[in-house]
Amino acid sequence: MSKITFKENHQGEVLLFPPSIDSMIAENSPVRLINQIVDELDLSDIDFGYKGGGSSSYHPRMLLKVLFYAYLNNVYSCRKIATQMEQNIHYIWLSGNQHPNFRTINNFRSNRLKDNIHHLFIQVVYILVDMGYITLKEIYIDGTKIESRANKYSFVWRKSAEKHKEKLEAKINGILAQINEGIAQDNQPDNDPPTRINSKELRERIRQINKENRTKEEQKQIKDLENKHLPKLEEYEQKLEILGDRNSYSKTDSDATFMRMKEDHMQNGQLKPAYNEQIGTENQFITHYDFFHNPTDTLTLIPFLKGFNANYNKYPDQVCADSGYGSEENYEYLEENHIEAFVKYNYFHKEQKRSFKNNPFLQQNLFYNAIEDYFICPMGQHMTHIGDTSRKSASGFVSHISIYQAQRCHACPLRSACHTSQTNRQIQVNHQLREYKRNARELLTSEEGLKKRSKRPIEPEAVFGQMKFDKSYYRFRHTGKDKIKMDFAIFAIAFNIGKMFKNKQKHNVLAKNDGQNNQKSGVIVIFNTVGAKIRIENKILYNLSKCAA
Repeated sequence: MSKITFKENHQGEVLLFPPSIDSMIAENSPVRLINQIVDELDLSDIDFGYKGGGSSSYHPRMLLKVLFYAYLNNVYSCRKIATQMEQNIHYIWLSGNQHPNFRTINNFRSNRLKDNIHHLFIQVVYILVDMGYITLKEIYIDGTKIESRANKYSFVWRKSAEKHKEKLEAKINGILAQINEGIAQDNQPDNDPPTRINSKELRERIRQINKENRTKEEQKQIKDLENKHLPKLEEYEQKLEILGDRNSYSKTDSDATFMRMKEDHMQNGQLKPAYNEQIGTENQFITHYDFFHNPTDTLTLIPFLKGFNANYNKYPDQVCADSGYGSEENYEYLEENHIEAFVKYNYFHKEQKRSFKNNPFLQQNLFYNAIEDYFICPMGQHMTHIGDTSRKSASGFVSHISIYQAQRCHACPLRSACHTSQTNRQIQVNHQLREYKRNARELLTSEEGLKKRSKRPIEPEAVFGQMKFDKSYYRFRHTGKDKIKMDFAIFAIAFNIGKMFKNKQKHNVLAKNDGQNNQKSGVIVIFNTVGAKIRIENKILYNLSKCAA
């Protein structure tokens, strides 16, 4: 039998020349890419809020490197990051063997980065543009709901607050009437609505009340007004002020709105405090992000594009989005800003079906005479223009609607298949929206539109999938919109760097394979940072290019 031998293990051995930490980091490690990118960021115009004096502070560039690398590896807790900085060689190399505690990391992330991280995100996006990964000329937009860390049962509903405030106002008015005029609340007419009163006015009324020569009952009522009803009225006013135009919010995270989530583990349709996160991507790189209170996507497109313009001083040339964004207001905004809109509308896919096209009774299939302004029904009757109306959206946008009516439907043999109204058929038509939809249909069914539509599901939707399932970023760990945007900005930077690293690795593998395949013919193929092939027909020229580099 052969003799069994083991490698020697000298744990307490002292080396004359200790090994360098840098030698322990692989050349193709993503930690080196993060280090290089953060070193290129311009921090000169960023005020992190350091006051000076006292003990020296950890350098923000070092803390940024550690945070980006932690988020790249799904480590989001400051305590876990502080532990990694003591145990993980990559964190030790990034930090220069410095060990800030978790409070220092959390203070830097939550307070010093809150107003500055968005500028750093823009710088990283511009680095991607310079390297050729993205162009900022096109953007794929989509949204998802992400749950807040707020308590699920800490809800405040608008209807409930308004109802209780109205009852309290009626009670306060009754007490004031009894005190000042001696009129019992029961004797007031039931059909008179209660007088609206706010906390400031009530406080002034209480101050003006003469408390002398009052009965014990009246003094008790005055005391209740001052100590019980006034604070409650102020509470309802504060709730309605926080609500704004929303229908709900959470007591533990007042910026979160209760929404219906796709991730319904209890299968009961329970509303949960969440944010509607909107992102824009290009080549699966995140180029813009924002958060909104409304659960639907329709009203988010315009403020989202305004934010994009504020960051980059330009609008994208092309926008691709699903049917949740197809409204007259959005189409008008895109046209005014000269943005090519590959944006679906609500029944785009339905109208592509044969059953839709062959249905002569649908309003969309009726022939319209634009010169004389009338529609023709399936029986050949003219549906004349009888009036106009308007509709206002939740954002205040006004749409103009034209109303058309047929003349003789009572004896029509197709009436039962055409409509169910007891009178002549009426249709309401938004001509401007019809024109926008016609233009969108032409774009979406064109050759370029087909490419955009096939690419859209693998753009923002793929990013959301990677974010929630690969990165475990499916619930926020902070409260308040400012801190949530800060946290996601760090995640977006780390996500883009990780995507850049994977693309670089893929291009290096392709370059290596192409180089091996073309070695016999003397053709050398290398890749630059964006993967563009550089063909050099002579090995000597290739060596010269390496020396020049």
